[in-house]
Amino acid sequence: MKIIANKNITKYLFWFGPFFLTTGITAGLVSGSWGTTPLIFILAGLALIIAWFFMAGHQQGWWNSRSTQAGTNAIVATTAVLVILGLINFLSTRYHYRADLTETKLFTLAPQTKEIVSGLKEPVKVSVFDTSQNPFDRDLLENYQRQSPNFKFEYIDPIAKPQLVERFGVKNNGEVYIESGDNRKLVQVLTPSDRLLEAKLTSRIQQLFGSEVSKVYFLQGHGERPLSEAQGAMSQAISKLSDKNFTGEPLNLTERLSVPKDTAVVVVAGPKRPLFDAEVVALKNYLDIGGNVMLMIDPNTDPKLDTIYKEWGIKLDNRLAIDIKSGIGLGPAAPIVNDYGQHPITKDFGKGNSLYRLARPIEIIPVSGVNATPLLKTKPYPDSWGESDQTNENLKFDEGKDLKGPLTLGVALTRKVTPKPPASSTPPASSTSLKPSATPTPPTPPTLPTPTPISNESRLLVFGNSDFATDGLFQQQLNGDIFTNSVSWLSQQEGQILSISPKESKNRRIIINPTQANLLAISSLFLLPLLGFVAAAVIWWQRR
Repeated sequence: MKIIANKNITKYLFWFGPFFLTTGITAGLVSGSWGTTPLIFILAGLALIIAWFFMAGHQQGWWNSRSTQAGTNAIVATTAVLVILGLINFLSTRYHYRADLTETKLFTLAPQTKEIVSGLKEPVKVSVFDTSQNPFDRDLLENYQRQSPNFKFEYIDPIAKPQLVERFGVKNNGEVYIESGDNRKLVQVLTPSDRLLEAKLTSRIQQLFGSEVSKVYFLQGHGERPLSEAQGAMSQAISKLSDKNFTGEPLNLTERLSVPKDTAVVVVAGPKRPLFDAEVVALKNYLDIGGNVMLMIDPNTDPKLDTIYKEWGIKLDNRLAIDIKSGIGLGPAAPIVNDYGQHPITKDFGKGNSLYRLARPIEIIPVSGVNATPLLKTKPYPDSWGESDQTNENLKFDEGKDLKGPLTLGVALTRKVTPKPPASSTPPASSTSLKPSATPTPPTPPTLPTPTPISNESRLLVFGNSDFATDGLFQQQLNGDIFTNSVSWLSQQEGQILSISPKESKNRRIIINPTQANLLAISSLFLLPLLGFVAAAVIWWQRR
């Protein structure tokens, strides 16, 4: 009787378990809320099913059989593997880690980008109007999204959502927009050959929260580098500045004899003829009130800026920088620089290369109140030196005439601005006599008002070369970053992001001639199989 009673209890437990479990699941699905009541029924059903399982196994002797123990071990092991995999997936979604093994870190965001995106205070969304999703573009956007929860992106099919096309004003397939609140900007237009660029996307993010466009004036009238497309122009540099919230405009100081008030930076790029004295005074006065100037002075030129050089402790050497081991095909007068000073302009360059074709060394003379930091240094002697005889084709260091390397080709200087007291318009009274003079006193000329300082610090950048920022060379290695980072630092704008170099994969293709191609085909199709047959024959003969 006891055995029958126990069997009936086990039978009833089996039916109550699935009943409670089904009730709980149904209640949760119908109500749409998994509150206390559905959870109680589900837990009660699971508990009854587990209890029935153990009681039935005990009555029928399942737990003592070898097959049950083996099955239990298999279930436990499988469950453990599933739990481990689930934990790994859970941790991978919470804590993401990627290893970029490419030489140029193609799939790693620049430090500047990480700093900008991780510091986003407001939501930013990128909308890509494209019928297809390029995997490289999507991977870049996902990399951005990992840096901050405030960054989102969406691919939009222009055909399926015409209302969004009209709202954004989309004209071409592949347009990428970025928006935050009511502010919206076009990033770029994607094509099969032009993919989404990190530099442009990060620049647009900064522009969303940045200030108004700053003006960079390029001095003209003395043979400086032209701004529009021409031989030796700087059109690529101007275009790059526009991506960083700057606009480049020409400046002729002979027409106004003063630097405009809305100036962020004045660039003097490669003048071939001397400046007028009044122009030099205008630049000096601009620096005295906290202005920012970049001087790019080529060899064998004298723009008559000695007053500024002396005041800031700069001396431009007349010798030509030589890099005897420069192997880029432009000759030894095109030094390669990979040694940079500890400065915000060059802090992320590492051992990257930059190129300066026809450059002159710069000597730093200590001046009280001026902080000077060498930015660009050539290789040490005997690989680099300053050549005094620029007409001699047989380059050889001449002791006593030439200058030993390393040579400094770029210097960053800062100086605190000291406000000058306004001059008195009343002539001082004579201490020798109180009587009026018999001869009439000439009228005192009016005193010009003292200019108001525009900043607490003046900044000056001097390069012994202007060719590195011209079209063609601007996109070589780190040349463009040197120029744009210099303008950003000179502008003294808080939060101004420095330049990000476009990352390109190295060309690892092997170029072979027809003879080498035939030799490779013969060796792969005949020699290697023949060696295999010979080795097989030798092994067979030894075993025989």
